[in-house]
Amino acid sequence: MRAEPLMLEAQAPASLQTIIKDIYELTKPRIAYTVLITTFAGMWLANGGPPALALLLWTMLGVGLASGSSGAFNNYIDRFIDRDMARTQNRPLPTGRLAPRTALIVGTVLGLTSLAILLAAVNPLTAWLTLFTNFYYVVIYTLWLKRHSPLCTSLGGVAGALPAVLGVTAVSNSITLVAVALFAIMYIWQPPHFWALALIKTEEYRRVGIPMLPVVKGEWVTKRQMLIYNVLLVPASLSLFWLGATGWIYFAAALILGLVYLGMTIDFVRQEVTRPRAYRLFFFSLIYLCTLFVMMFVNAVS
Repeated sequence: MRAEPLMLEAQAPASLQTIIKDIYELTKPRIAYTVLITTFAGMWLANGGPPALALLLWTMLGVGLASGSSGAFNNYIDRFIDRDMARTQNRPLPTGRLAPRTALIVGTVLGLTSLAILLAAVNPLTAWLTLFTNFYYVVIYTLWLKRHSPLCTSLGGVAGALPAVLGVTAVSNSITLVAVALFAIMYIWQPPHFWALALIKTEEYRRVGIPMLPVVKGEWVTKRQMLIYNVLLVPASLSLFWLGATGWIYFAAALILGLVYLGMTIDFVRQEVTRPRAYRLFFFSLIYLCTLFVMMFVNAVS
């Protein structure tokens, strides 16, 4: 077993504000924001507009706490890998600002609180599906896939796609075709979004033993997979219109966004991978998703 990072010099006790900030960072708030947005979109589409305020608040609180729980457990499991990667080496656990047991306590408390809230104030289907989402992310993705398979990004996307389903089940108490369509959009969007950056961080992943697709299969296979996923993303995004959940404004926006994203991906695939090109595609994928969800809110059909 690898030893915990050593503190070579005595450090002054951290202030309460710093400790709270570090605990907040353990919960991976940027991921939590995406989770909450997709959950809210699922609720909005399932209801054909704004859901009941009480249901909205309890659902968002429960799902948000669950996301924070999975983030804390992920930080605990990945603390040695994080220490050896430039992007993550300044997190609270690799630097020693927080003890690993703190992440375990935070993850457990947030997870149990989330389950209790969703069972009591939303419905059992949403509660248990949220728990499964956490289990998938922490155990199946972080402990297994991320360390043993180049399919970690594609199969790991299940956890990132489920929050939209949680939004639908919170309102309808069932897994509808709209929930399946939202799941498909999020599931297909994630791999090419992530691979754009993975292609320029291949050596980092190889050094820490993470079998990302670019490490195991190389640049060309990764580019080809990105193209396939983005071809599939266009019809997946339009499925909400064909299901009657959105109107023509969404259809037009989704089609234009999808074709622009696909065109940028084709251009990326045909050229040499550079940091500016990878970051340009990565950030456009974020713009794509944000705009797509805004259009869902604007043009939901009750």
